[in-house]
Order: sequence, then C-alpha cells, then structure tokens
Amino acid sequence: MAENPPSTPPGGNGASPGEGTSGREDPDGPAFPEGVPCWIDAHLPDVEAGKRFYGGVFGWDFENARGSVWARSGGETVAALVPKRNGRMPTVWTVYFATPDATALSGRIRSAGGRIVVPPTPVDSLGVMGLAADPEGAVFGLWQAGTHPGFGRRHEPGSFTWAELYARDTAAANTFYTGLFHDALFGPDAVPDFGRASLRDVFPAEMPPHFLVHFGVADGAAALGVLSRLGGRVQVPPFETSYGWVAVVTDDQGASFALLQR
Repeated sequence: MAENPPSTPPGGNGASPGEGTSGREDPDGPAFPEGVPCWIDAHLPDVEAGKRFYGGVFGWDFENARGSVWARSGGETVAALVPKRNGRMPTVWTVYFATPDATALSGRIRSAGGRIVVPPTPVDSLGVMGLAADPEGAVFGLWQAGTHPGFGRRHEPGSFTWAELYARDTAAANTFYTGLFHDALFGPDAVPDFGRASLRDVFPAEMPPHFLVHFGVADGAAALGVLSRLGGRVQVPPFETSYGWVAVVTDDQGASFALLQR
C-alpha cells in the first residue's frame, strides 16, 4: 500500500493493450477515462537501490523530483519510486485508477462495501490522490488528474502493461469493480488493462487479495536472467494466461510485480 501521494510528472493517455503509446492522442485533451489504470508507484526502503535494480531490469532513467524519483523509458515517464517513511508499511507497487472526482468515487467505494485508506488529498496542482481497499482488502489508488494525467508511456517493454487483481471471490470482485468502473471495463470503447483472477490459481491460499502490476518485456527469459543477477527472485515461475506469458517476481527489496511478454 502506498503511504504517500504518488510522485507525478507529466504524462498522458494511451491506446489498446499491446500497442506502444507515449502520451495522449491529443496533448490538450482529457485525462484517462475513469477506471483506467493511469499511474503506478513503488514505496521502497532504499530508493537508490531501487534505481539500480529497475534501471538494470528495464533500462529506466531517473529524475529526482519532490522527494521521490521519476522513472523514464524512452524519455517518457512510466512510474515513480518513493522512499518509505514508515517502516511498518509494506514494500509494494500500487496501481492508481483514474477518476474525474476522487471524492465522489470514494463515496461509491464505501457504498459498495469498500473502505477509504487515505482520503482524497491534493498534490499541489498535479491532481488529487487517494487510496482505497475493496471488500476483500485489496488496496488500489485513485488519481484525479490536474496537470498530471498519468503515464507518459505504457503497453511497451519497460512500462506498465496490465494490472491483475487476485481475489478470493472473483464474482464478488467483478460486481464491485463493475459497479465502480463499468464503462472502462465493458463500455463500447473499452479496452481494459485490468483483469480479475482467483487467488488460488497462482498463489497459496494464505496470500491476501492484492493487485499485481505487470511490466511489459520483449524477452521474458532474458529479463528473468537480468533480474536474478541483480538480486531479484522468481515468486511464481512463468505461466501462460489469456493476456500473455507471465512470471511473478520480486525486486531485491521484496516488492512483487510481474513480467508480461505478449
């Protein structure tokens, strides 16, 4: 769970999964539609170590900003690395869903049986952030865009490509998220970046429900080799899904994520 506001450089909307995108089709157009994953960050005990690890695995460059680090791929922003300010909080990647009104969405989350972990909080002129948990406890972020719409690049190697929710009750999860984000998941123009799966399909039963951020890779086996050399480990060996080849891994500080080869 992210404990601080997301560090948010300029970015933009993208296209369908599998298509490389860098910014919105119209740079002066709207932010991401509600319910679309629009930003990710990792809260780490050692950000400098995180730069070495993720720079090696994904070829990212970094820029210091507002007490955190912005990660760039091909000159476009893809993620943030944020220093943990509370050692009791988990080391984890968090996915943020776009919304035009974080306060209104927070009310809908409560009404649907979820809870608000961090109420909507302004982040300068960049936007408004919040953190929520679904009825099973899986934590996700909310982002109401100001000057920062979201990703500058996605759906390419080294950038966000998919978010998978691992839930104990997938039917209940579908009901909850469909109620919140129907158009993004099932609307006429929807091309979702967000799936739901049974926790027990991949993880031990004692694992809590959670979101897993997937990064695109051109060569999964090669990426696993680099990751292992840099101190990461394989949590779940590669397996095939409806959306591609996936391996669940952790970085050298314990943050879990997935590699996705399409």
